[in-house]
Amino acid sequence: MAEVSVFRPGGVSYLRIAAPDPAASARYYRSVFGWQTDEEAGRFGDATGHVVGHFMAELPVAGEAGVVPYIYVPDIDSTLATVVTAGGHVTTVPYREGDLWVAMTADPAGNAIGVWQRGPRARQA
Repeated sequence: MAEVSVFRPGGVSYLRIAAPDPAASARYYRSVFGWQTDEEAGRFGDATGHVVGHFMAELPVAGEAGVVPYIYVPDIDSTLATVVTAGGHVTTVPYREGDLWVAMTADPAGNAIGVWQRGPRARQA
């Protein structure tokens, strides 16, 4: 995993994600968001190479009680379908915010993850 681009002053560069089963979380984030993951080491790099981190079995899942990350996706409807097939669930269906579409999901561990897309949706479910 290339870590060179994580060195950006003021940029979010490292996350610890609560994951009772780190290998399962690695598979989920790889499937849904295209992250590079190492199941054995429990680490990941996001699809942009700007954020790295670890899936942590010892952290309690906070749901929406803590900081909630939002991940940009090119097609919110396709992503939400993948969320469901990969074992997560949609907690808030897409809603419009200006020229954006935003939705809330939960990964299989129960972590709250927002997703957002800019521009018109390919389909309006």
